[in-house]
Amino acid sequence: MSTAVSHHAFEEIYRSEWTRLLHFFRRKIGPGDASDLVQETFVRVWQSSAFDRLDNPQGYLTRTAQNLLIDLTRKRQRNACTICPLDEARDAPLPPHQEWGIQALELRAAYRRALLALSRRTRRIFWMHRLKGMSYRQIANQFGIGEPGVEYHMMRALSSLRRAMVKTH
Repeated sequence: MSTAVSHHAFEEIYRSEWTRLLHFFRRKIGPGDASDLVQETFVRVWQSSAFDRLDNPQGYLTRTAQNLLIDLTRKRQRNACTICPLDEARDAPLPPHQEWGIQALELRAAYRRALLALSRRTRRIFWMHRLKGMSYRQIANQFGIGEPGVEYHMMRALSSLRRAMVKTH
């Protein structure tokens, strides 16, 4: 068969089989890549240089299309990326509870050290006010000092505790 005749025959097969192959690919893989695969099928048939000798060009096109699907499936399997849906309850990042616990222990230890570093009188005044809920007047009466004296000891205690907490962080 001459080249002009084979071109003409190929064009006729292209026109008559294009729609059939498009429907075939759409059924198999959906509309997205179907037209590209039809084109690839015809390119492979033309490049095979067997078109001139075919008794059943439609069958050859169908077999080529099936082989393309097999190749595509293998390629997708090789390049497959497993996507697991995110389960918010299971996969959400957990807050650093253990770290918070350690930090809390360190803060308590620093707080305790700072309290123990206070003079006995300042420490007692601080405890009476903060833990027992006593007013400055009640504490002043118990120690026999004025309210400004209680305020002085409370300021010393709070200042010392604040410095200790800043150093810990």
